[in-house]
Amino acid sequence: MARIVMKFGGTSVADLNRIHNVARHVKREVDAGHEVAVVVSAMSGKTNELVGWVENMPKVAGSNAPFYDAREYDAVVASGEQVTSGLLAIALQSMGINARSWQGWQLPVKTDNAHGAARILDIDGADIIRRMGEGQVAVVAGFQGLGPDNRVATLGRGGSDTSAVAIAAAVKADRCDIYTDVDGVYTTDPRIEPKARRLKKIAFEEMLEMASLGAKVLQVRSVELAMVHKVRTFVRSSFEDPDAPGMGDLLNPPGTLICDEDEIVEQEVVTGIAYAKDEAQISLRRLADRPGVSAAIFGPLAEAHINVDMIVQNISEDGSKTDMTFTVPSGDVNKALRVLSENKEKIGYDVAQSESGLVKVSVIGIGMRSHAGVAASAFRALAEKGINIKAITTSEIKISILIDGPYAELAVRTLHSAYGLDKS
Repeated sequence: MARIVMKFGGTSVADLNRIHNVARHVKREVDAGHEVAVVVSAMSGKTNELVGWVENMPKVAGSNAPFYDAREYDAVVASGEQVTSGLLAIALQSMGINARSWQGWQLPVKTDNAHGAARILDIDGADIIRRMGEGQVAVVAGFQGLGPDNRVATLGRGGSDTSAVAIAAAVKADRCDIYTDVDGVYTTDPRIEPKARRLKKIAFEEMLEMASLGAKVLQVRSVELAMVHKVRTFVRSSFEDPDAPGMGDLLNPPGTLICDEDEIVEQEVVTGIAYAKDEAQISLRRLADRPGVSAAIFGPLAEAHINVDMIVQNISEDGSKTDMTFTVPSGDVNKALRVLSENKEKIGYDVAQSESGLVKVSVIGIGMRSHAGVAASAFRALAEKGINIKAITTSEIKISILIDGPYAELAVRTLHSAYGLDKS
């Protein structure tokens, strides 16, 4: 017998038939004698609908400011998960399973006060642990908790993944199964490279890089939590037959295991290729090379909540001037240029140039720590395809390359093949 947390995303609970199918997955684990808690998202599209209702409320005449209170925004958008948790509990009860729904505030899942983007501070899992021991299935509304102001607080988009991992840590679960519309983590996006392979295992650090660099299988914060608390996490498909052979395998269920790197015996040099579209590059020309310049640039951008990624600095031969180039999401480029213009005198640059429509392609693998020549292989492979590199950043387990948008798919396929990831 094991203690399992199962999480089902919006597409998995999109309608009543799919909720019934989810109930069959849960019943399989209950019938095997396991203690089970389930975390659910809102039905597919429901959160967008609720957000739309809030954002389209009439505003005061002549005002461009949001009309709504962030606390009331959370009260509205958190209702989607409440509906799903109740419906799934009803479905399970109809199958003869002892189940009840829980809202975030009932556990409680305690969060900070950042309504709309709250972070989990603590979860009291004692009551759920007791009830699971008595054979009851806990169906928990994800994406939500209780803020210090005693109001419902939501965790931001993808927050149900974070809820599931945090609850798994709180109840000391043997594993956390994240059910989604894909059957695992692949070496790259199968829509771009049909030869992409499903990984049996991937290290927490690798998954964190892939999630932050464009792979949308898991939310970044959920991977961070899993890594910190060592929560073994399986990515699985909710659309496979719940009763198919192997689906109930406790130690090795179908899907991809995200785990500590010590569990991976034969680690590949490169695990996967990720990509992020809609990147923009900003270059500040002829800056004075003096202490405090970087702070003058990136401080105001941070205050404006603009995420800066790749940063490259080129210093002139005499050391008096420098060029600073960095990337931001394309949607933020105009805002970033405005912030830089407002601080031009303090920064002291000559001219600001920008280019949108770029793509960041990243090579990821913890095996890179102990192997030389990984970067050179990437540069050589791209050069052979005539793909120009605009910027490069590296870390211990990652190489990120900025290229023109039209070359994105060619670059992904080229790198996937260059590192032998298309070989079974």
